[in-house]
Amino acid sequence: MRNLQFMCGRFVSAGSPDRIAAYFDPVVPTEVATESLGQNFNVAPTQDVYALVGSGDGAARLDAFHWGLVPSWAKDRKIGSRMINARAETLAEKPAFKGLLKTKRCIVPMDGFYEWKAGVEGGPVGAKGKPLKQPMFIHRADGDPLAVAGLWTRWKDPDDPEGRWLHSVTVITTAANATPMTTATASATRLPRSRNCLNSDSISGLSSSMFGPGTRSADADGSRISPR
Repeated sequence: MRNLQFMCGRFVSAGSPDRIAAYFDPVVPTEVATESLGQNFNVAPTQDVYALVGSGDGAARLDAFHWGLVPSWAKDRKIGSRMINARAETLAEKPAFKGLLKTKRCIVPMDGFYEWKAGVEGGPVGAKGKPLKQPMFIHRADGDPLAVAGLWTRWKDPDDPEGRWLHSVTVITTAANATPMTTATASATRLPRSRNCLNSDSISGLSSSMFGPGTRSADADGSRISPR
C-alpha cells in the first residue's frame, strides 16, 4: 500500500441551498436562497463557500462566507489566503482562533475534497519527466454531504465607505486516526490529516451542540460585504 500525501486546499461544493437545507435543516435567508453561489467542483482558497452558523436562537443558519479567515485585527483581507485551515491541536493557543471557539463555531458542508497521491514510476509524468501527483476525490460512499467543523469571524474593511463587515471562515483539521484510507470513496471519518468531519449519526444533535446559547449570529452586525 502506497502512502498518500495530504493537502487541505481544494474541495467540492455542488449542493444548492435547498439540498443543504434538506440535510441540515437550517434557517435559509431569502437572499441566500435566491442568490445561490452555484456549483463549484474545485473550490479554491479565498473563494465563497456556504457555512452553517448560529442564528441567535439555538438554530443553524445558512450563509455565504469568504474561505480564508480574516481576523478582526487584520489590516487587509490578504491574510485570509494563509488561514484557510486551523489545526485542532492548537486552536486554543493561536491568537486568531482561541477567541472564536466558544462563540463562532460553524459547519462547512462539502460534497467531498481533494487530496494528492504521490506520483509513481510508470505513471503520468510532467514536462521535466518526473512522476505527477494524482488527485484523489474523497467523499462519503453514500453520497451524503460532509459536515466539516470550522470557525468564522467578521472583519470591517477600512477602505469600505459604508463600513460594512466581511464574514470569513476557516476549516478545522485534525490528526489522522489509525484506520488507513486507500480509495477515493473512503468514509469521511477515516481521513489522515482530515477535516474535522461529523458522521450522519451526529447530525441530529448538530444545532444543540454547535449553535446553542452563547454562539453569535452571523447577521448580528448589521450590514455586511457580500462575498459574491
